[in-house]
Amino acid sequence: MTTNPSSFNDDDHIFRSDKFKSVVEDAIRFFANTPVHPLPPISRFIGSGVYGLYYIGDFPDYQPLVARNNPEICYPIYVGKAVPRGWRTGRIGNMEQADLHGRLREHARSISEAHNLNLDDFRCRFMILKGVESDLIVPTEAALIRKYTPLWNQTVAGFGLHHVGKERFNQLRTQWDTLHPGRSWMQLLTGISPDLGEIRAAIAQALSRLPAS
Repeated sequence: MTTNPSSFNDDDHIFRSDKFKSVVEDAIRFFANTPVHPLPPISRFIGSGVYGLYYIGDFPDYQPLVARNNPEICYPIYVGKAVPRGWRTGRIGNMEQADLHGRLREHARSISEAHNLNLDDFRCRFMILKGVESDLIVPTEAALIRKYTPLWNQTVAGFGLHHVGKERFNQLRTQWDTLHPGRSWMQLLTGISPDLGEIRAAIAQALSRLPAS
């Protein structure tokens, strides 16, 4: 084929697939119909996949979200994933190395340490993806975040962070830890915290865009 470097057409390089879109939509529908569990789930399991956390408590700023989740729990406050080791480099080994349940336990610990949250006010649902279906983990997580715009993904940043390590204690406290103080390692950070009023205003604006039930 003759090439002409001076001629460039975007469409020659853009891949589109209705089949891919359809598969991701199938995954989202499956996720939305999985059982709701306490956080963390009582039964231990091994595997990779996608999960959502749901809030049904009395924290004042979240009441529009709580109302939207009554009577049916459907709008997550956070969406996340647990991927097999080596997925970024394509060197995925044993799928059972991914600990989705462990990730949910880690989130439960963070919530339990917050002074103004109660772990009993949280629920979760999750979808386990193994084998070739594990390739759907990242696009399904992204699609769920686009669909539901979860507060702790897009408005109140910092919930999913791990311990930063002592060499980075000069960082500022996250928005999540400013709104929900209590995580022990966050108390060691010396940076200036975000403005609490601005965080609450952003939450109110985000929740005002929730569709009517």
